Amino acid sequence: MDNALFDLLDYAVYGTAILVMLIGIYGALAKKSLLKIVIGLSVSDSGLNMLIVAIGYLKGGTAPIFSPGYLDGTNKLMVDPVPQALVLTAIVIGFGVTAVALALVIRLYRHHGTLNIDEIKNLKW
Repeated sequence: MDNALFDLLDYAVYGTAILVMLIGIYGALAKKSLLKIVIGLSVSDSGLNMLIVAIGYLKGGTAPIFSPGYLDGTNKLMVDPVPQALVLTAIVIGFGVTAVALALVIRLYRHHGTLNIDEIKNLKW
């Protein structure tokens, strides 16, 4: 394969992450069902997590803990572990937020009998 193709494939993960984010934002903004809005926000969150991990990746890098470059003192390329730790935390927080949002959607459905935001907006409390 051509070297330019490898360079293009290195940046494909950025485009994929941005595409997933845009699909999630479209789902959150264009849909009228509260369930689809929550799913769109969750998809957008996953795209953002992919983008953060991709930014923290270093081509040819090794793990910073217990790797030969760390133990023997040579200056070997190492991947930054901070974005990975932040994404792990963001995944747990995103799961919790999605669970709370879905619980609110269930409560709204039981109270109003619909998930359409236009119909819920027109109702009187």
